[in-house]
Amino acid sequence: MAEAERIIGTPDVDDDEAAVPAERPKGKRKIIALFAVAVVAYLLDLCSKLLVVAKLEYHEPVKVLGNALELRVIRNAGAAFGLGAAYTVIFTIIAAAVIVVIARLARRLYSLPWAIALGLLLGGALGNLTDRVFRSPGIFEGAVVDFIAPAHFAVFNLADSAITCGGILVVLLSFRGLDPDGTVHRN
Repeated sequence: MAEAERIIGTPDVDDDEAAVPAERPKGKRKIIALFAVAVVAYLLDLCSKLLVVAKLEYHEPVKVLGNALELRVIRNAGAAFGLGAAYTVIFTIIAAAVIVVIARLARRLYSLPWAIALGLLLGGALGNLTDRVFRSPGIFEGAVVDFIAPAHFAVFNLADSAITCGGILVVLLSFRGLDPDGTVHRN
């Protein structure tokens, strides 16, 4: 029987293995990677914000690298660089939409680099969405806690860093022709 299977190309499989498609575990592992990266990014952001609000808010900034980097708590109702503070509800809706899109895309995910990129985006979006939903002045109008203050640059947080790194990785993967489903396009 094994010789006949070798000749016609049928692999030796148990009945239990035949019931599960070969691609399914591969995709499932990538979804797990996406959510693991997202959870780590989210928890790092959440814990760092809780810590800096408890220890640094209403205190003098802490210099980390002389004048090059300090930790300073600010509340940002807007987007990057504090722009659009009057549109907090819109930014909340956008963050929620990004989360939904990533969750839907996860079902077709067979690429580990894309899982990492989307996990960073998801974790960062969840981190800032948590602030917008639960922080003052109210639900869907909350200000994001920013605290990393490099010299001559905007103050940001770990969620912003995760979103930026995830976005850069998405651009690099796209330029390399790698799709989320694992296919590679060569021009």
